[in-house]
Amino acid sequence: MAKTIQKNQSVLTALGSSSSVCGAGEETIRKLYEQGTLRRYDKGESVLHAKKHTDYVCFLISGKVIEYNMALQGKRKILFVLGEGALLNDCIVTNTPAIYCDTIETSSILQVPNDRFVEIMKEDFPFCQAVMKEQEKKHQRLIHQLKNSVGNINMDRKIAAKLWKLGRDFGIPRGDETEIDIDLSVTLLADMLGTSRENTSRLLTIMTEQGLIRHEKKRIIIRDMASLSHFYQTGL
Repeated sequence: MAKTIQKNQSVLTALGSSSSVCGAGEETIRKLYEQGTLRRYDKGESVLHAKKHTDYVCFLISGKVIEYNMALQGKRKILFVLGEGALLNDCIVTNTPAIYCDTIETSSILQVPNDRFVEIMKEDFPFCQAVMKEQEKKHQRLIHQLKNSVGNINMDRKIAAKLWKLGRDFGIPRGDETEIDIDLSVTLLADMLGTSRENTSRLLTIMTEQGLIRHEKKRIIIRDMASLSHFYQTGL
């Protein structure tokens, strides 16, 4: 169960660095901070539920979440993995999300009442533009994912592309290697790819044998980002 926690200066700093408020005035950021309620979610908790009305616009202050839809046989298809600063709502005007959002690690989320959020947008057009750009970016990513899902690219190259993108977005440099800063279970990765757990496990084993990745506890380490990118683009 999400718990309300006290806000501090770090919340204001994280909010100000979000691409969703890029160009917004300091007063706008302050209003969002003051109007919002900060809540802590444990790993695996639901933040947004598809087709269920919500009264809040959610900013991810810390932690990571997944956004997904449910496919056939109740299997989820993960659309996005989002980190600090992300605007989580896909529907702000209707207040009814089209997708689900769950935490994948302990996260803190600033929830701003929807009506106040809209009023603040009216008062600061650059902020309104930033929000629209953020939603457009998500739309473009969905189109790219759709293209990959129906194309002729092999699953081994799809998993390489996914790991490369996770390394780019959530990578921690470790010398020449890059650690993906997410506890990536085989099931979680399979849900990102829209394939079976067994197939994902087999492909990860092959990539490990090829020297593209290695495992350390629950983490995947990319041995060389350039080599992984080359494999994704060429299959070689």
